[in-house]
Amino acid sequence: MASANIAQSISQEVRYLRRYARALTGSQRAGDNYAAATLEAILAEPNLVQADDIRVSLFRTFHALWHSSGQPVEVQPENAREMHAQAFLRRLTPNSREALLLHTIEEMDWERISRIMEICPGDAEELVAIARRELADTLSANVLIIEDETIIAMDLKDIVQAMGHKVTGIARTHKAAVDLAHRRRPDVILSDIQLADGSSGVEAVSQLLSDLGDIPVIFITAFPERLLTGERPEPTYLLQKPYSEEQVASALSQAIFFSSKEGIAAA
Repeated sequence: MASANIAQSISQEVRYLRRYARALTGSQRAGDNYAAATLEAILAEPNLVQADDIRVSLFRTFHALWHSSGQPVEVQPENAREMHAQAFLRRLTPNSREALLLHTIEEMDWERISRIMEICPGDAEELVAIARRELADTLSANVLIIEDETIIAMDLKDIVQAMGHKVTGIARTHKAAVDLAHRRRPDVILSDIQLADGSSGVEAVSQLLSDLGDIPVIFITAFPERLLTGERPEPTYLLQKPYSEEQVASALSQAIFFSSKEGIAAA
């Protein structure tokens, strides 16, 4: 019975590991490969999982693979953008982005981060500060916001502009999003999944990607479980409402970082 309960808990937590892995690598393919390799490692060595904290065990196993010199997972860049990004990543302070994403996207405290990364809590806090400084020099980006709630849309606009980026428009419906994006192509899209007229933010984004090509998308939703099902391709960046300013800023920096060859080269 205990093993069955642990397996069920792992199945619930692995969706968040996939989210983290995709944000860390900037790639659905590479992130999902690492998450799958983590599960394979746990199946081979069940004692890697401690029943008192399944999430920490899962993420700690991931980090052991991530930092393995043996490169157990195929992560060869698929295109020039990924190649430039991975080259720049190798020049960043080791473990800094990992700590930042664990703290902001996954909302883990310093104690949990320290256990996952096998460092002291003070070092985890310092790594987050370093990551913020190193990722702060991204180029200015044009951001489209797809959000039907006015207060949330204005809050997102304030966060984006405070980071030095430009908001190309705020869309409350599928049609408005398409019209705005065709008028001025965004570099990044921030999108809810439920819009004002009953239309879908997911469908709006799908059409924009079909029409305009590859654009990084950050979904912000009160219902993350609707996208983290494992039954279809999942978004690289996914935040849950209520979000924090720090979460949005971190995800936006990551998205711009991986989408801009120029920004990486300039850094």
